[in-house]
Amino acid sequence: MPNASGGKWPVDVGIHAISLYFPSQFVKQDALEEYDGVSSGKYTIGLGQTEMGFCSDREDINSLFLTVTHRLLKEYDIDVCNIGYLAVGSETILDKAKSIKSVLMQIWDWHGVDPIDVEGVDSVSACYGGTAALFNAINWIESSSWNGKQALVVTADIAVYASGNARPTGGAGAVAMLIGPCAPIVFERGTRSTYMEHAYDFYKPNLSSEYPVVDGKLSVLCYLRALDKCYQLFCEKSETLGFKDPKTGQHALSCLNALVFHSPYCRLVEKSVARLYFNDLLRCASDENLPVDIQHLGKLRLEDTYFDKELEKQLLSLSRPVFQDLTETSLLVAKHVGNMYCPSVYACLASSLLGKSLIELSGMRIGIFSYGSGFTSSMFSVRIAKDGEPSFVPLKKMHSLLSKIPSCLGSRILRSPEYFTRAVEKWDLIAHQAPFDPNDPVEELAKGTWYLVSVDDRHRRKYAYHSDESSNGA
Repeated sequence: MPNASGGKWPVDVGIHAISLYFPSQFVKQDALEEYDGVSSGKYTIGLGQTEMGFCSDREDINSLFLTVTHRLLKEYDIDVCNIGYLAVGSETILDKAKSIKSVLMQIWDWHGVDPIDVEGVDSVSACYGGTAALFNAINWIESSSWNGKQALVVTADIAVYASGNARPTGGAGAVAMLIGPCAPIVFERGTRSTYMEHAYDFYKPNLSSEYPVVDGKLSVLCYLRALDKCYQLFCEKSETLGFKDPKTGQHALSCLNALVFHSPYCRLVEKSVARLYFNDLLRCASDENLPVDIQHLGKLRLEDTYFDKELEKQLLSLSRPVFQDLTETSLLVAKHVGNMYCPSVYACLASSLLGKSLIELSGMRIGIFSYGSGFTSSMFSVRIAKDGEPSFVPLKKMHSLLSKIPSCLGSRILRSPEYFTRAVEKWDLIAHQAPFDPNDPVEELAKGTWYLVSVDDRHRRKYAYHSDESSNGA
């Protein structure tokens, strides 16, 4: 049966293009340790963070979306007339009614194109809105609504916290992805696994402030419990598709070539790999194939071990080679920019792609875990086309563009902790202010950036484009 476009149903739906954007200024985490008067290593070792990006008053959530969308279209020479669906994911809200997607329609106007028949609106959910938007785009392409065009998924957030333990886990950034059939990075059908609960681990009840309410211990518990549940179901579904370790006959981490996570902070990602290693040990191991010194681990129950520090330390040591092999390279952007909220897991995916050569990427299978507080979570997988297949060709351009990331991280403006603190606290005060005229220098923004010009007394926001051929991000 033909689809709405008159052709056959799409196959190998996935990512054709990906672009990142992060702010042009940052602060060092070791400098923040000294400024905050905490012990050396609390942020750098305890959180696993090196630097943190943050926005000036010239950037808000709309400008981040405009910048990364414009960048993707420009870098990959994408005709907006070929976009039939635009999905937006975020938890940063400027308006309780007007969608960010409608703001992005300015891009179509900028190209001189009437934005007719472009479906999709915003998905709002803490750290998970980007994944919801992505799933919506995939579902549109694989549905009877598909008109033969491609989908654009854009996700962005600005993460800021009140002074205290959570502030160093902030950050900001945006990711845009072009989704369509016959892709070089294909979403595997049948592995998507989801787990959700009601919890107040992180939430934003005060709509006049950007600062969330955070229960740190509960947030870690929810994240790890969601990871356990999603991974167990992901393994069951993957096994039905034939993904099994030859030694155990079950799905395990050995069935993946890479593994990426939502990264609130990098140390939690390292602990997550250890957690999945423990899941594999309980699911697949027996006394016969476990070394004597760790046979006792196989008798433990997952639900009893979330805050067992001695066990965590042992598992981190045991799983270290797995982390280094599957996940460590995915944390490049996360270490230097911080928590992007909704785009975080896709920035990690981009970093993971960058961390491998094209030869290594050929035929890889990557597991992806997305988590959002409140809470929502999913695990799914992608496979990369093999070298020599027609769909592998676009990956070469993608890899080349992503290779700009390290130099762009190095070209940012270093700010002092005092400057950062003033900027974050100012941003929280002015986020919903009207009228407002930003006064930070436009010249300090990366070239190719959309920026806020003004907010009038009716809260209407005006944006402009800081034009140049060079740009920050990738």
